[in-house]
Amino acid sequence: MTDLAVRGLRGGYPNAEEIVKGIDLDVRAGDLSVIIGPNGAGKSTFLKLVAGLLRPMAGEVALQGDALPLGNAQAACKRGMSFVPQERNVFASLTIRENLEMGGYLLRKGLKDRIDEQLSRFPLLKTKLRDKAGNLSGGQRQVLAMGIALMTSPSVLLLDEPTAGLSPTAADEIFELVRDLAKSGLAILMVEQNALLALEYGTNGLALVAGRKAREASASSMLANDEVRHLFLGRREHGQGAKHEAKQGDNHEQV
Repeated sequence: MTDLAVRGLRGGYPNAEEIVKGIDLDVRAGDLSVIIGPNGAGKSTFLKLVAGLLRPMAGEVALQGDALPLGNAQAACKRGMSFVPQERNVFASLTIRENLEMGGYLLRKGLKDRIDEQLSRFPLLKTKLRDKAGNLSGGQRQVLAMGIALMTSPSVLLLDEPTAGLSPTAADEIFELVRDLAKSGLAILMVEQNALLALEYGTNGLALVAGRKAREASASSMLANDEVRHLFLGRREHGQGAKHEAKQGDNHEQV
């Protein structure tokens, strides 16, 4: 069954021009679906419409066959969707444990078990439980943000540019974590500006241009397509991508 189904989604910000112009998309358990495109293509706006943070002008978003009330992020969360924004995705003044507790604020029981689950999934967090989130590196903050989002045991995870501002090494490590989460059975939809690296790890790709779907295919076929590589990925030869570059040098930030 399709975990996340989007049909004819249109919309943008209140009192502004329509940005997303009728997009269909399916994401299944185990998928790491990557949205790429130029700046201003509507990628992050689309993700916020799906998450219920913005109210669509038209369309439908369904989880496991059941339509969600549009523009209602709390309802989406209760039904099994979690969203990790690009910025302000942790509580900087709180400790790692307190951040995880905030992620489980909807839970009526089992909070400790859920925290233990995240500490097992992300061992880095276990070593820093009493540290303030504001003292973490950029990559470590992204790990914590994912831990917060997973506290409610969602079936669908939305990620908005999780590697923004990270070094190549840290970005590579974040993508390895995201890929492992998809393999564990999550359906993941991710917006990413680093298109080459994202497609190397992803299962499916969706390219947006001016708020419309320009191309949709498996990630491997998009990487191999000369036109896609020219328009969205640059001119580097396949196999000489970001994963290789991330291994160069010893002074990059690590997660």
